[in-house]
Amino acid sequence: MTERKMMMVNAGKKNAALAAVKLIQDNMVVGLGTGSTAKFFIEGLAEQVQQDQLHNITCVATSIASDELGRSLGLHVVALDETDGIDITIDGADEVDPQLNGIKGGGAALFYEKIVAKASKKNIWIVDPSKQSPRLGTQFKLPVEVLPFGSHHVFNYLTDLSLDPHFRVNADGQYLLTDSANYIIDVDISEVTDLKALGDELIQHTGIVEHGLFLGICDTLIVGTEPTTILNRNN
Repeated sequence: MTERKMMMVNAGKKNAALAAVKLIQDNMVVGLGTGSTAKFFIEGLAEQVQQDQLHNITCVATSIASDELGRSLGLHVVALDETDGIDITIDGADEVDPQLNGIKGGGAALFYEKIVAKASKKNIWIVDPSKQSPRLGTQFKLPVEVLPFGSHHVFNYLTDLSLDPHFRVNADGQYLLTDSANYIIDVDISEVTDLKALGDELIQHTGIVEHGLFLGICDTLIVGTEPTTILNRNN
């Protein structure tokens, strides 16, 4: 990616994130997403709290990184089980289709992200325009979080489904570990026509902890165009 394009992408991320900050109200419990776009939101939210523009904000993080960032910026971050629920969660997405279904997990936080999303009254995704896609799987692989024990048998199962699986590795070539100490296997769903059926099958297979298909979860999508574009899911 050229420097100019990177600057445009970052500007889109920041535009979307700051638009989401404006939706936060006093006394809310706010879910903090994970990833580069969510980072802009966390920073913007913290700035509003520090400037005394927002009061009594409680936060629940979707990853260790977001938890640490929020705390470092002075936000009041608690564990999910310390709340009765979450008013609104602001998170990014790796790919979003016109129906506001998405793929998440590029930051390897999909398991915690989905738990927090399911506990939220409203889910808002913030993306730069490059994350919009006519069909899921055309731009991004689907992350599947698996238990380390027996993970190669799960890998073989995903191979049998013709999903071209690959273990995600870190910089030193070792299997990447999620915050819950699991592995990620990325699969190709570009030829899959029924994503709901695939998601239902994957989650029932022993050894699979969670998958990165977020179907029917996003309520509102904020795209960091200039001005920002806001899309609502049709229920």
